[in-house]
Amino acid sequence: MAKIALISLGCAKNQVNLEEMRHLLQEAGHEIVAHAEGADVGVINTCGFIDAAKSEAIGHIMELGEIKAAGKLQKIIITGCLSQRYGDEIFAELSEVDAVLGTGSYYEIVSVVDRLLRGEQKIAIFGDIDAALETKARTITNSPGWAYVKIAEGCDNNCAYCVIPSLRGKFRSRPMEGLLDEARHLVEEHGVHELILVAQDITQYGKDLYGERKLPELIQKLAEIPGLAWIRLHYLYPDGIDDALIKAIRDTAQVVPYLDIPVQHVSDKILTAMRRRGTGAEVRGLIQKLRREIPGLVLRTSLIVGLPGEGEAELEELASFLQEAKIERVGIFPYSPQEGTDAYNMPYRPTQEEAERRAELLLDLASQILDRFNQERIGREAQILCTGYDETCGMYYGRSYAESPDIDGLIWLETDSDLTLGTFYRVRYVKEQDGELVGEVMA
Repeated sequence: MAKIALISLGCAKNQVNLEEMRHLLQEAGHEIVAHAEGADVGVINTCGFIDAAKSEAIGHIMELGEIKAAGKLQKIIITGCLSQRYGDEIFAELSEVDAVLGTGSYYEIVSVVDRLLRGEQKIAIFGDIDAALETKARTITNSPGWAYVKIAEGCDNNCAYCVIPSLRGKFRSRPMEGLLDEARHLVEEHGVHELILVAQDITQYGKDLYGERKLPELIQKLAEIPGLAWIRLHYLYPDGIDDALIKAIRDTAQVVPYLDIPVQHVSDKILTAMRRRGTGAEVRGLIQKLRREIPGLVLRTSLIVGLPGEGEAELEELASFLQEAKIERVGIFPYSPQEGTDAYNMPYRPTQEEAERRAELLLDLASQILDRFNQERIGREAQILCTGYDETCGMYYGRSYAESPDIDGLIWLETDSDLTLGTFYRVRYVKEQDGELVGEVMA
């Protein structure tokens, strides 16, 4: 059997697909190895959403190509959104690639590995990206105590700047029974205490299968699983957050008061150009309502600056929104023009340099808000999920409900005792350090 090196790029949804492929390969008897050098096959699960993601993926492909050219790797397989976007054109541009699988063909990975090792060349498979979803076994790859659960695939929102529907297909929910079975397995067999529900827009969960939104019901049924302490919600489209969902979030103890709500902008002019539903006033009203209804709420959002038509007035409106709403966690991105989207051909687009300047300006504001948030937490106590140990500094680290993995930083833990990864500890925050908090583990 072959040695397989797996590399996952991009979002949490991509990580889930990689974990499914990993399980299939292991079930087939292949060995998963940490490094491409010395492996038989290298698999890169790519993101192709924006230019930075494409550049990252191409950089990884070229690195594997160099290892292959040196005779230390036999085959290279590319999966994911970059594959779906550019198809078998990848072979012409990146000759080192041996096989390409689209986002509808992840589960062909074992047969493709076997075919390549038997001598077949330049395999390209692009399955139906609108196919119904099935529950697949996974091998969890992240730190102990938590896991992503992808509750849906694809998107029907068709925002003017976004290529996701063409890469991932229409919105399809996973049947609730399979989701609940997977969640129970993760908690009971893997010791998972936190489940992070992910999809392009989780507020739409169930509408395609059941004729109505079922996220509140899913939340309530997940909360019945013994041993599950935290349920975290990523990503909620603003106009899908209704009273029933707010009530489920507020009244379900396991749902952490942390919501990731990508608003993208608050200028009515830009929201219309983006083809986003709702107005800036409605976004502001939603934030205020959520603050009132959900105690201790921490918000994350993403904003795009530099879209065609955005001027100084629209930028100032966005800056004022940040200062007023005091959103604790903010990702700010300069607009990345993508072929095949409606926004690509819009006139009057700020230059890339100008878009990056605007992003830096808003990032400065967001950093000030985060600094104040962290300073206000010093002296308080919190439950921390311990997720790792840093050999360099000799400290354990973890997350409170206010930190989501990979995007929000860490809580560093001061203790004289050995801690168990994947376990909760009571911690008192004692200081801020480089944008993160340090906490003292309490006896």
